[in-house]
Amino acid sequence: MDVHKEPPPLFDDIKNDTKDLDDDNDDIFASAIQDHSFMEKSSSPFNGVSSVQSELPKLSLKDTVEENSFSTVSSPAPGPLSPLMGKDMDELQDIPINDNEEKKSNLQSQSQDETPTESSETFLKITVTSPQKVGEGMGAYVAYRVETKTNMPIFRSRNFTVVRRFSDFLGLHDKLTVKYLRNGRIIPPAPEKSVIGMTKIKMSGDKNQETNSSSTEFIERRRSALERYLNRTAAHPMLGVDPDFIAFLKTDMELPKSTNTSALSGAGVMRLFNKVGETVNKIAYKMDESDGWFEERTSQIDSLDTQLRALHSAVETLTYQRRELSNCTGATAKAIAVLGHGEQEAALGRALAQLAETLEKIEVVRKAQSNSDLYQFGEMLREYVTLITAIKEVFHERVKVFQNWQHAQMMLNKKREQKARLEQAGRNDKTSQAATEVIEWESKVERGQEEFDKISQMIKKEVERFELIRVEDFKKQLIQYLENMLKHQNQLIQHWESFLPEARAVA
Repeated sequence: MDVHKEPPPLFDDIKNDTKDLDDDNDDIFASAIQDHSFMEKSSSPFNGVSSVQSELPKLSLKDTVEENSFSTVSSPAPGPLSPLMGKDMDELQDIPINDNEEKKSNLQSQSQDETPTESSETFLKITVTSPQKVGEGMGAYVAYRVETKTNMPIFRSRNFTVVRRFSDFLGLHDKLTVKYLRNGRIIPPAPEKSVIGMTKIKMSGDKNQETNSSSTEFIERRRSALERYLNRTAAHPMLGVDPDFIAFLKTDMELPKSTNTSALSGAGVMRLFNKVGETVNKIAYKMDESDGWFEERTSQIDSLDTQLRALHSAVETLTYQRRELSNCTGATAKAIAVLGHGEQEAALGRALAQLAETLEKIEVVRKAQSNSDLYQFGEMLREYVTLITAIKEVFHERVKVFQNWQHAQMMLNKKREQKARLEQAGRNDKTSQAATEVIEWESKVERGQEEFDKISQMIKKEVERFELIRVEDFKKQLIQYLENMLKHQNQLIQHWESFLPEARAVA
């Protein structure tokens, strides 16, 4: 570790810059509960599918993973044809909610091994449901029902529900970051803000079908991401029992506004990170890593980040192309149906009509597969890309702690030199004060070294825990994704096999 010249002030003014990074700092932790009217109007769950969609298997972890369902840090992906995906934004405002039906649906989604009992291990399962647009115009926002099931003694109730808006989630993340990042904890990142996506929602009162479809897909992706964020936070041994996190889940009232931090979008976080990086570059302290573990892990994390980003980009392309294939299949079905309607030969006309119907079924299956690509695989990859960013952030926090420690060491050396000069000059009147300052900086150096050692040990534990969870998480999600892909392929085969006799019957 090399020490050079004295640095400029360390990071004390950076927090002030965050206030200008985001345009949605108001109403952090401003709950949507103040408007319960939309909840009381509800009469049916937000979990139904159309008659055509019901032919497809629901994408639930119970189909493939029947053990340790509550230990996974990723929430189950939504069904292949989420009911939200087929609704316009004007319909979204009137989505009814029926508690009895939802409870029935939730019970059905649990396997026998998953059903909590008095003797079962402690669990904390959170679902985010029923996204609902509140208000009109640019003042509109989307509220979500956050439902919690648990048998943890820290909660007095086993089941409770609150309503939260997106800024509440950001405010929770900010509070956890302030309390735990300095200690070396990896804070699961909240989903990014999207100005474009929210603008579409706020302006979605028109009847533009394309705009409404895009908005509902954006809401479904955000709902799924928020659910994964809460469950990942709940799975953390420290964050899951934090008072602010518990209050977020169970306080059925408006949450206090965040006053110490601002809600940052993904772009805002990057701007902040760049500013911090610029400040670090100006500092003369260079951290020559003496711990081989950190040197190795830094290289591995950088490599994993590159690979995950490349894979996520490829899966997004696959999702888009499979969706385009579904649309083209539907267009082909319509054209064949028109052709069959005008066909003079009865047997051929019947075969063409049957082919059109078969292609319509195949269109549904291919759309379901594209949704599986997106929600089961693509969104998991997106989440891990953000988690890698969170790991880099905690590594950077360690560098800041080291720099503060080195700054204290440098000041201690200066104070010692100053004390020695005063003693040589016989300035006994100032020697006592200099000695006191030396003692103070010795204490600061000791605290700095202790803090650096603590954050280093904590980061090692957090990264090792992350690796164990990542392997298990990828295993479960990939098994689920592959088994659903096999189901979809079997459905395609069944549809074609059912059509084959009709094709052979044409004279």
